[in-house]
This record gives sequence, C-alpha cells and structure tokens, in this order.
Amino acid sequence: METSQTNTTTYDIAIVGGGLAGLSLSIQAARAGYKVILFEKETYPFHRVCGEYISLESWPFLESLGLRLKEMDLPIIKKLIVTSPDGRSIEEPLPLGGFGISRYAIDFELSKLAREAGVLLLENTKVTDVVFENGSFCVKYNNEELLCQMAVGSYGKRSNLDVKWKRPFIRQKPNKLNNYIGVKYHIETDFPADTIALHNYKNGYCGMSRVEGNKYCLCYLTTAANLQENDNSFGKLEQNVLFENPYLKQIFSTSRFLFSSPVTISQISFEKKSLIENHVFMVGDACGMITPLCGNGMSMALHASKTAFENIDQFLQGKISRDRMERQYIGTWNKHFSTRLKTGRFIQSMFGKEWMTNAFIRTIKPFPKFIGYLIRQTHGKPY
Repeated sequence: METSQTNTTTYDIAIVGGGLAGLSLSIQAARAGYKVILFEKETYPFHRVCGEYISLESWPFLESLGLRLKEMDLPIIKKLIVTSPDGRSIEEPLPLGGFGISRYAIDFELSKLAREAGVLLLENTKVTDVVFENGSFCVKYNNEELLCQMAVGSYGKRSNLDVKWKRPFIRQKPNKLNNYIGVKYHIETDFPADTIALHNYKNGYCGMSRVEGNKYCLCYLTTAANLQENDNSFGKLEQNVLFENPYLKQIFSTSRFLFSSPVTISQISFEKKSLIENHVFMVGDACGMITPLCGNGMSMALHASKTAFENIDQFLQGKISRDRMERQYIGTWNKHFSTRLKTGRFIQSMFGKEWMTNAFIRTIKPFPKFIGYLIRQTHGKPY
C-alpha cells in the first residue's frame, strides 16, 4: 500500500470511503488538478452488499470517467418482475432500463482510474475523526493527521464517524426504518438476462439480476427481528421466511451458489440523514440509504458525486463561499433526488406485511400506466 508522511501535508480534498460516490468524486477532482486523498478501510477488489443494478442514466457519466462499459459485455436490463408472497406477479418494461455490474468489478475498475488520475488512495485505512476548525479540516487516521480544505464522507450506510459525531439516525431506537439486515449472494441460475426481479415476503424483499460473467446478484433485505426469530441462522431465515414466496423457493432450490457464505451487513437505517455534517459533504449512502424499492442507489450515488464536485470546484476556485457551496449542494441534491426518495418510501410502505403486499400487487396489476409512472419516478435522466 502506498504511504506518505501526510501529517504535515495539506490536501485540497480528503474523501472518507472508496465506494462509487467517493471514487468517482476523486477521479473528477484529481483530473481537475486538485490534490486528492481517499481512504478505504478495505482492500480492492472486494464484495459489498448491494443490488448491483445501475440505471442507464449513469452510462454516459461512467464512460466519461474512463470505464469502457461497451467492452465489458454487461447485461442490459429492460424488464421488471415484481412478485408477492402469494405467488402473484407483475411484469413491466423499464422505460429507461439499466445494466448489471458487480461492486467487486466496478469499484476495482474505478479505484484503478483514481490512481491513474493522481489520487493518493490509502487502502486498509480507517479514519477515526474529521474535525473542522479555522476554515479547514483535520483528518485523523492511523495515529496520523492531515489538513485539507474540503472533506467528503462517502463511507456507506454506517460508520464509526456517524457514532462519533452522534448523528441523529444513530441515536434512534430500533424501529421499522433502522434495523434491517442485508444479505447478498452471487449465483448461477436460469433467468432472463434482460430482467430484474423483486420478490417480496414477510418484512422484506429480494432482488435478482444478472451481472458480468454470467452470474446473478441475489440480494435480500429483512428485519433483524426476522433473523433473531430464526436462531440468527440465515439458512433457517431463508427456509422459514423467504420460501413463503414460491419464486424464491424455486430460485434457492435450483441455483448454484458461488459464495461459501453470504456477504452481510446489519443495522441498516432508512432514516433521513443530513447532507452536510460538521461542514463535511455527505454523498452516497452516507447521506441517506436508498430504499431498494426506489432502485438506483448506485446511480444516485454516482450522480451525487457529480453534483458535489461541481459545487466543491466552485468553492476551491474562490468563486463562492463555503456557506453558499453548502446551500447550493443541498438545493441541487434535493432537486435531483427528493422526489425519487419520496416515491421509493411510498412504494416501500406498500410492502412488508404479507396481506398489504398481496393486496397492492393485486390492485395495481390491471393498471400498467400507473406502474410505468411509478417506475419513471424512481429513474432520472442521463447526465
């Protein structure tokens, strides 16, 4: 791993977290001539819990970063299937569509592009605090410190920094919005490559779509209570809860699972989060977990990085004040994403309880125009 005596060095931008938002932001900033350092607590490549579907709205942006998507033989996804626990289903075209790619692949490729652009990328490095004082930030990590003009948090769903800063969502008591677990497998199965499926069951849902290499991402979300009621065994949870949906029982029974054990994450919160914390810009899941029923969490993280950089760039050039930069970022972020999040939360409210999920799908199935409208509300425009 590349190291540096950074305790006496000042950077233009320090980014905490090397997911989609952090990596794409670092590439934009480094190519614009800024001195950028990025911290990632893992080592690339690695798997993350994620649905691994990206709306085609993000294709032009990713290509502009240098990803050769056309050469990666990625599945283009044009259809959506939604099923209820009682076996009912809805199948509709996706107006814009998307493509599948694993986080293992895309994060690794973006990390290489970041290094090529001149980003100092420190892997296996955990940031312990970020403090704003006298107009700049002090970033603390591995018993070292550095100074920077701008700090960005892109560390995902939950971090030690959230706890240290006592962010409001951390202090919430466990409830239906903040105590989920996520589980991901890669599988080989017989399923159309151009289709993404969302299978519902008691207190959760499971998404499945193809990624690169003839693999499928199978990623499900459920409550911590569901796991506890099944002796904290994912196998028992799947058999006793997920298998209530006949589609999922078929998938789990006939597919070849490629991981020796699932990739998991706990204490997932869908509570609203601040976009700026102690003057630190938040991007990606750090500023709000995207409900799976909104889809496009990966697309929104990428787009948010572009929005963040446009404002940071103006500030670092001295064109706007820090206060104006922060207000512009909040305003632009809400313009692009607030409606999509509201739609996602509305759709999510219709799922979870078996009777409500069954009733919702039964009710809307005869109205394809309404279904198309909901889908369009969760997708943006190319940027």
